Amino acid sequence: MNVKVLLLLIWLPVQAMAQGFAGLGTAGGNFAQPQPDTVLQFPADHGPHPDYRIEWWYVTANLTGPDGTPYGLQWTLFRSALAPHDGQGWETPQLWMGHAAVTTPQKQFVAEHLARGGIGQAGVEADPFSAWIDDWVLQGANFGKLHMAGSGVDFAYDVGLTAKGPLVLHGQKGYSVKSGSGQASYYYSQPFFKLSGTLTLPEGKVPVTGTAWLDHEWSSQPLAQDQTGWDWFSLSFDRGDKLMGFVLRGAKDYTAATWIGADGTSEALPDGAFSALPLATHSVAGHDMPVDWHVILPKHGIDVRVKALNPDAWMATSVPYWEGPVTVSGSQAGVGYLEMTGYDH
Repeated sequence: MNVKVLLLLIWLPVQAMAQGFAGLGTAGGNFAQPQPDTVLQFPADHGPHPDYRIEWWYVTANLTGPDGTPYGLQWTLFRSALAPHDGQGWETPQLWMGHAAVTTPQKQFVAEHLARGGIGQAGVEADPFSAWIDDWVLQGANFGKLHMAGSGVDFAYDVGLTAKGPLVLHGQKGYSVKSGSGQASYYYSQPFFKLSGTLTLPEGKVPVTGTAWLDHEWSSQPLAQDQTGWDWFSLSFDRGDKLMGFVLRGAKDYTAATWIGADGTSEALPDGAFSALPLATHSVAGHDMPVDWHVILPKHGIDVRVKALNPDAWMATSVPYWEGPVTVSGSQAGVGYLEMTGYDH
């Protein structure tokens, strides 16, 4: 049996795979649970948390080529645990999955890697920071300056990221509530990366520059049982301010947001302060995806239209979802990323 097929068969019962969506609402069992009074510690918390069931390190970037063509880039490493501990070699219960993607206005390039932990094929170390799966890497002497590389059959990228602002802790100092019944995760971002490097596409190499946003999140049951997925926005406005906001879809939708000032100060906003309303859908991979949105954050005067650069930015991976760059217009102009999960059911 092909080793990747074997790994997939091992992995599929773990419904918390990737952003496994509805499965993330199942009870966390003996896994650790986030607590609201926890103080995140860096650089230690840049590393893995094997006592928690699911974790990801997630980079998205908005790029521009020398002729002005816009691009999107994604690098993601997911950790999922069969049991709340780590181990040596094949005894480890930790499983890993990586996603890499490049989005152009016309095409979506996607690749996926699967790995078992404990054998060096994939993992994360906190200090110096290093995250990897096979030859895909996100690493640097410190978290403020990183090298990132990923590739697929018909694409590759090799870029450098330099932080130009502070880390941002979402929710209550990193304790991010996800439902009215109290499910939560630990969640922080580095939304101030400047990026430069090279994309390799079928037509050749393209030098690019732009901005990148890194999310690190971990939990054991981040969704309520009735929640099936989410619509997540990371928006960077031309004036320097930024906005992270999400809608978790369920019997009653739950929203939260973080307003991030150009100076690095941040404000967590509660359920109901942020709204995102679909304006138009697009059929992709047999699913009607809302790729045109009206996003509103009244407290900070945000009333914008958020529109996909490429409506076909479908991640055809083991657990499929939509992820791609967006443009922002209205009360503020800018760019960003949109992720939509749970529409494959």
